Amino acid sequence: MNEYLAVGKVVNTHGVRGELKVMPMTSDLSRFEYLFFVTVNHGGDYREYRVQNCRIHKNFVLVKLKGIENMNEAEKLKGLELLVHRKHAKPLEEDEFYICDIIGMEVYEGDTFLGILTDVLETGSNDVYIITDKDKNEILLPALKSVVEKVDLEGRRMQVKIPEGLLDEV
Repeated sequence: MNEYLAVGKVVNTHGVRGELKVMPMTSDLSRFEYLFFVTVNHGGDYREYRVQNCRIHKNFVLVKLKGIENMNEAEKLKGLELLVHRKHAKPLEEDEFYICDIIGMEVYEGDTFLGILTDVLETGSNDVYIITDKDKNEILLPALKSVVEKVDLEGRRMQVKIPEGLLDEV
């Protein structure tokens, strides 16, 4: 598992005092309320910054980091991801997973290999897992407790029960 979780990408600066305009990489923007530190990977050099302020602005998050005091310093972070060390991340609820932890998992129904979990669509009501089979076909699987029976993070395996009619040919 990755030591760091990406929470957003710096897309621009905001104002002249060093604020960053960040595209969030989570559908739960309340997670930003819990940010006290973020890490930025400067070409292999990981630097940790204290978060001074964080606010939502038009589907973006405006973040002020200690030590980034003007637009020129903020400009150097443009295009980089803001990372959170797992120890600083907001705790997950039961049966919640970080997307980066489940991407690449093998997905099975019983003993039948369905494919690899290649992406997650965050739809609002429930996530949808995209499973890509050996023939590069995609199965869109709702991430519901009635469908996802077991997730083994260490074994990189997900056990599911396909809803009746989901895979029927038209």
